[in-house]
Amino acid sequence: MSASESTPISTRSARNTTIDYNHTVLFRLPNSEVRSIKVEKDSIVSLGRVGSFSANELIGQPYGFAYEIHEKQLKRLPPRTMDEIEETDATNELINDGEFVQPLTLEEIEALKKSGVHASEIIKAEIEQHANYSLKTEYSKDKYKKRKEAKYSRRFETVEPTIYNICEYWFKKDQNRIRDIRPDTLSQMLNLASVRPGGRYIVVDDASGLLVSSVLDRIGCQGRMISINDADSPPAYPALTLMNCEKETLTSVLSTLNWATAQDDYTPVMAPLEPTSGRIRSERQRLRLDKRRLTSDALMNTRQELFSGEFDGLLVASDYDPFEIVEMLSPYLAGSASIVVQNMFLQPLADLQAKMWLIPSYLAPSITESWLRSYQVLPGRTHPTMNASGSGGFLLHAIKVYDDPNATAATFRQRSKKMPGNAEPPSEYPRMRVDTT
Repeated sequence: MSASESTPISTRSARNTTIDYNHTVLFRLPNSEVRSIKVEKDSIVSLGRVGSFSANELIGQPYGFAYEIHEKQLKRLPPRTMDEIEETDATNELINDGEFVQPLTLEEIEALKKSGVHASEIIKAEIEQHANYSLKTEYSKDKYKKRKEAKYSRRFETVEPTIYNICEYWFKKDQNRIRDIRPDTLSQMLNLASVRPGGRYIVVDDASGLLVSSVLDRIGCQGRMISINDADSPPAYPALTLMNCEKETLTSVLSTLNWATAQDDYTPVMAPLEPTSGRIRSERQRLRLDKRRLTSDALMNTRQELFSGEFDGLLVASDYDPFEIVEMLSPYLAGSASIVVQNMFLQPLADLQAKMWLIPSYLAPSITESWLRSYQVLPGRTHPTMNASGSGGFLLHAIKVYDDPNATAATFRQRSKKMPGNAEPPSEYPRMRVDTT
C-alpha cells in the first residue's frame, strides 16, 4: 500500500477561524471600507470616526460577526435579513434638491452625535425634516437610508480571512502589489494547477505572498510547498500575514529558497558551525551555534528536496523572464504536472508560448484572459455594477510530459462490452505510432 493510500489527507484549513492575540484582523466599516489592524493584548483598536474599543473584547471570537460600538464597549449584532421592497407609483421627477431641502444643520447633527444619540435616531430626525423624502420612490428611500447609515453608524464587521476576502482586500487597496490578480484569476490558477491537499508544489511569488497563501490554504495542513524568491532571508509576504497561520503549520508545509540557493551548482556560504577556539565559551555562544546549525540543515534539506523533483505543479507570478523560470524549474516536476504562469501583460506569455511549442516536454501551452462582471443581487434590483476592473491579468497553462525517445508505441485496451448489432468488440486496438520528434 502506498503512503498516499495509508495516510489520511486532512482538508483542514491552515488559517485560524477565531481571533487571537497578535492576529492581523480585517475590519469592514459601514461605508464598505476594509482596514487591517493588528490586535494586541490590552491595546485599543481605533476605527476612526466609527469609534474605538478594547482589543481584548475580540479575543476568542469567531470571524464574520458584526458589532456596534457603544461607549467603547462592543455589542454583537444579529445577522441582517434582506427585505423586500414594494414598488409604488411614486417617481423622482418632481424632486428638486435645493439648499433648504434638509433644514437640519451640520452643527445640530454634530450635537446629536456628541450627546450619544443612536445613529438610527439621527437618521430618523433627518428623514422627518427632509422636505422631499415623501416624494422619493421606495428604492430611493432605501438608498437614502443606507447612505446615512454608512455616514453615522458605529457598527463594523470582522472579515473572515478567506483567500477570496484577502485577494479582494489587496486588489482594492493596491492591485499592483499583487500583480493585478483578481479573485477569479486566482481561482483559475489554482484549478489549472490542480492544487489539492497532499500535493507538492513549487511557487514563484512576487505578488506579496498572495499565491503562496492561496496554495497553502488549498492544501490545508497536508502537502508541501517550496517558494522561490529573490530575498536573502524568508520574505515577509504581507498577504500571508492576514491568514494568521500558526508557525508550526508554516514550518511543516512551507519552505523558501532564493534564486541562488535554488541553483544545482551553487555552494551556500554558511557561517562557522563550530567555535573557532575549539570549545564553547558561553551558553549564548552555544545557542547561536545551534541556531546556525538548524538554519544550515533546513537549507540543505530544502535544496535536496527540490533537486529530488517529482513535484505536482509549478505556479509563477513574477517580473522575471518566464521562460528562464520555467526552464530552470520544470526538470523538478513530475510527469503530467501542470505549469501555470501569470502575467499582467500578454506579450511575455505570448513569447513564452512560442518557445514552449518548440520543446516536446511541454504539452499544449495555451493562454487565457479572465473576464469578470460583478452584479448587484437584491430583490427586484439585480443588475451589473457600473464600475468594473479592466483585466485580472493573463494566464499560460501547460503540462509537463517526459520526453522519452524510446516511447515510440503504445497499446490501448478496452473493457469488453456489447457493440451495436451484437458485434463483439476487438480485444485490442491497433498499435499506434507516437511521434516524439
